Amino acid sequence: MSDRDNLERLLTARHPCISIVSNEEAYVLDVLYRLAIDQGREVREWSASRGLTLGPLTHGERVADTENPAAAMFYHLKHDASCFLVLLDLAPHLGDAKVVRMLRDAVERARQIRGHVILIDHEEPPAKIVEPIATRFEVSLPDESELAELVRDTIQREHRQERVNAKVSREGLATIVRTLRGLSRRQAEQIIVDTVAEDRRLDERDISRILARKRQIIHRDGLLQYVESPADLSEIAGFHRFKQWLEMRRETLSAKAIKFGLRPPRGVLMLGVPGAGKSLCARAVATAWHRPLLRLDPGVLYDRYIGESERRLREALQQAEAMSPIVLWVDEIEKGFASAAAHNVDGGLSQRMFGSLLTWMQDHHAPVFMFATANNIEALPPELLRKGRFDEIFFVDMPTPEIRKRVFEVHLAKRGRDASKFDLATLVAASDGFTGAEIEQAIISALHEAFATGTDVNTELIAGALEHSPPLSVTMGEEIAQLRSWAAERCVPVD
Repeated sequence: MSDRDNLERLLTARHPCISIVSNEEAYVLDVLYRLAIDQGREVREWSASRGLTLGPLTHGERVADTENPAAAMFYHLKHDASCFLVLLDLAPHLGDAKVVRMLRDAVERARQIRGHVILIDHEEPPAKIVEPIATRFEVSLPDESELAELVRDTIQREHRQERVNAKVSREGLATIVRTLRGLSRRQAEQIIVDTVAEDRRLDERDISRILARKRQIIHRDGLLQYVESPADLSEIAGFHRFKQWLEMRRETLSAKAIKFGLRPPRGVLMLGVPGAGKSLCARAVATAWHRPLLRLDPGVLYDRYIGESERRLREALQQAEAMSPIVLWVDEIEKGFASAAAHNVDGGLSQRMFGSLLTWMQDHHAPVFMFATANNIEALPPELLRKGRFDEIFFVDMPTPEIRKRVFEVHLAKRGRDASKFDLATLVAASDGFTGAEIEQAIISALHEAFATGTDVNTELIAGALEHSPPLSVTMGEEIAQLRSWAAERCVPVD
């Protein structure tokens, strides 16, 4: 259903107060006024800058001395409160007891006479005040058909101001629209305006610039981060069973697979010791399946304001769905939701956040493949490990001698060295108990020493670096043994 349909459903069901938190105020007001016209309803609109206006702010008659929201609601209650009362950015004023009291009176009056109070805010209003009296309405992100229309309308508007040479094929327009997916209407429109402003042209060559601007917006918002994913599966030593699992599911988004009765895989959880290559696999999955890789950092979701953290999580997941098909990477998931396994650590915030994530994982239908990694199994809430949350739970153990040999070959080749000129058997033996990341750091350390002494890196320098750097298997031996024991009967080994 469209935003208009969903909003109309709430109005028809006589919800007296509707709360909308969105940065797309103009779009929300347009939907609302169209509904009001169709239903023959009057609209009163309030903002702190103009006070109460009988109709749209730009055209309606202003009511004097109503810049204070309490005064505006007092006027509303005295003059036929059966219309739509739209309050813009009321949230900052809800610290005033008189404003809160007048809001409650206005909502109660609307309940009695089939009126509606609609709150449109750019920031989350205080939950303890708004939640008991208001119904939450989530504004959707634009779909592809709406984005296509938005691109055409924006180009036509720009062309009326100054000529725009737009030469875009149907396929090119479809690519531009797919690139804009996951952005709000305002963001998508601004990208098109910025792109056209450079040379008053729009063609297929602008697609890369549109993508670059989209990445800037996503990084600025901070909820999701684009991650470059050049890693190829051949660059990952080992992980043979996991690679086979991925290859078997490569074409599950095709119409043939769907007709066959398959659904796209929902995700995997990869457990293991730090430095074993779990994060590298996220990049490799995106490359192998030709999907964008976006990273969700749970740490940036948490906000000091009540209700804001949950909203940021909803927005991040909504954006991920709108940009699908993608790989959504949640690194060290236990750190983001660690308190969910405890009780009353943070007032229940982590538990609510974790519950929202689990619900989304269970119910979402968009082709978003979640790749989650974890190092500490004790910090994971048991609900996350229940069958059905992930398609599979993999375990990454310490690399075998064969895998360590391949790790040396890969990292030496990356640094312009011929692995055949090294005594790999000696290095494999010296690296017993080392992870792939630790082996890479030993090679880097040996390169530094060779450069400082004016020589080239050799087997002895790398072996020396390994000898002087105790691996995690020694410093965290008990924890790794416990993790191995837990995973033995609960996880699928990657090799």
